[in-house]
Amino acid sequence: MNLTSFTDYGLRMLMRMASAPDRAFSTADLAEEFKLSRNHLAKIMQRLAQADIVETRRGVNGGAVLRSSPADIRLGDVVRLLEQGQSLVECFGPDGGDCSIEGCCRLKSRLRQAERQFIADLNRSTLADIALPERAAA
Repeated sequence: MNLTSFTDYGLRMLMRMASAPDRAFSTADLAEEFKLSRNHLAKIMQRLAQADIVETRRGVNGGAVLRSSPADIRLGDVVRLLEQGQSLVECFGPDGGDCSIEGCCRLKSRLRQAERQFIADLNRSTLADIALPERAAA
């Protein structure tokens, strides 16, 4: 299993933000800190804002802040959000893919169950559990 870079970078951003939840983080600062594309991080931040995980503010003191306490943000929910549109296997896609064994496949239901369990297991942890330590965040 492989999470997309979109999810990986989104989790890194949230881990950093959880280390100082009262601070506003600019996308430019996060991009510089993690040596990642500012444009890519801006798209991730937009998705997080649309889902009300972060609040973005413009201006001199602008940036993004967490809308909730890190202890209230479940990791599985974040991964599900950021992986939205990414299918575990081709047949999970919106068009069902090009499957030659549709109708007799016994794997599909097991993979769906595994995917649900993966998200459920991640939801046992919160952003507070994975916040970067202060020294690593600096």
